[in-house]
Amino acid sequence: MRLLALSTRVNTLFSLRQLEISADSILTERKLTRMKFNSILRSVALAAALASTVPLLAKPFSKTINIAQSAKIGKADLQAGEYRLMIDGNRATVQKGKQTIAESEGRWEDRATKSSNDSVLISQDGQVKEVRFAGQSRVFVFNE
Repeated sequence: MRLLALSTRVNTLFSLRQLEISADSILTERKLTRMKFNSILRSVALAAALASTVPLLAKPFSKTINIAQSAKIGKADLQAGEYRLMIDGNRATVQKGKQTIAESEGRWEDRATKSSNDSVLISQDGQVKEVRFAGQSRVFVFNE
């Protein structure tokens, strides 16, 4: 019987050690969880910071436009014809071939409906007011 009691104590001690190891691993897992949470939080903050800078790094919007009559953009006179319009942020540049014809400031505005085709809105005095793009509800409005 003595042998049996001794055996039980060894098993009990062994079981207590297993519990200690289990308790330590639980604490370690909690620490890892906090570390993982902090790591995830930092990653999300970094992604948000990068996402906010993406519009600054976006390439200019470029489109070929046709002007059916003489018009003005800024102080430059444009004859009827095909031009390349490049919009970078709030700055618009009009090119014919590789030559820059006109530069002007403007802004993007949203409209209630999408435009059915590309079009240039010209005022009574021949000044280009805005450019609309097919399939888009946003338009580029030139400053006067």
